[in-house]
Amino acid sequence: MGTGRKRLGAVGEQLAVTWYERHGFTVLARNWRSRHGEIDLIVRRGDVVVFAEVKSRSSTAFGHPAEAVTWRKQQRIRRLAAAWLAEAGLRAPVTVRFDVVGILAGRLDVVEAAF
Repeated sequence: MGTGRKRLGAVGEQLAVTWYERHGFTVLARNWRSRHGEIDLIVRRGDVVVFAEVKSRSSTAFGHPAEAVTWRKQQRIRRLAAAWLAEAGLRAPVTVRFDVVGILAGRLDVVEAAF
């Protein structure tokens, strides 16, 4: 991945973190990795744990950023979330939610419970 794309992704992830924090969420993990992949952002508010996929684009030349989260990508994120939950060993029951955060030319669009 080129330096420009990495920077665009990092800026997008920081915008997402700021949005979640402003909405009362606490960041549990950023760019959590396992041998099966990565979850961009894991946040919590109360008993809700959100696994967020962040997609940043500078234009719509390849479609809206959220369109990049295909069914296959959703399945991978679900498996990764299960692995994270098992590893985290949270004591209280939680509600799990999967969000997609699309960032297009600096404009943030959070799709809550996207899948």
